[in-house]
Amino acid sequence: MTAVQPIRPAATVILVRDAVPGYEIFMLRRTSRASFAGGMYVFPGGRVDGDDHLHKYDSLRVGPSESQGAQRKALGSEWRGYWVAGIRESFEEAGLMLAYSQDDELLAFPDEKTRQRYAGYRSPLHAGHLSLWKICEQENLRLAVDRIHFYNRFVTPLGRPRRFDTRFFIAEAPPGQTGQHDDKETVDSIWISPVDALERNAAGEFDLMNVTRIQLEVLAQYESKSALLRMATDNGHFPVHRPTLPVTV
Repeated sequence: MTAVQPIRPAATVILVRDAVPGYEIFMLRRTSRASFAGGMYVFPGGRVDGDDHLHKYDSLRVGPSESQGAQRKALGSEWRGYWVAGIRESFEEAGLMLAYSQDDELLAFPDEKTRQRYAGYRSPLHAGHLSLWKICEQENLRLAVDRIHFYNRFVTPLGRPRRFDTRFFIAEAPPGQTGQHDDKETVDSIWISPVDALERNAAGEFDLMNVTRIQLEVLAQYESKSALLRMATDNGHFPVHRPTLPVTV
């Protein structure tokens, strides 16, 4: 009898920016050696860690706002951990820090020295030698929870070697931050429109998991970043998708 795999909580952030025409999203290509989604293009995200739930983050976050009440309710009692994990994983995997600086503006990397300083935090954060809390404390940052909107939820089908219960979020990429893969778990990164990603996938040159393709098909229905963010901000319906694998005889 095959053992039932545990389901791990996870958070993924779909990061968007303006482009001509339309808008682009940030995607990462996982290394072919990865035990999960090897060689495929994904959105930044990963498992929710125990520390992501710590109440001490309450003094280092802005939001959720009053208008995000429905999102918070839909996330349930562990809402804090999902938002914190989404921000942490976006920085670990993509180098994009969703936070406010001490001037209450979204953090930007105005020069190469600043960008390099933040890049130096990524490896020790990933290794567990440094916490997101400590980075915020050192850099006087507050996590921009109010700019990150819960969107929907996917549960990996029974039968997969690894299973995740993933909350997907949508957020505008911070101005002045361009993102970069980590050269460990991910080996390439790209800003690409949902339509282009789907077309390249259909052509066999841009591998996607089924859940990623499904998300892209919905995103492709929006013609601009503002339209997509307006949907994410006003959204009051948070579907839970539980796909199943086809039965083989």
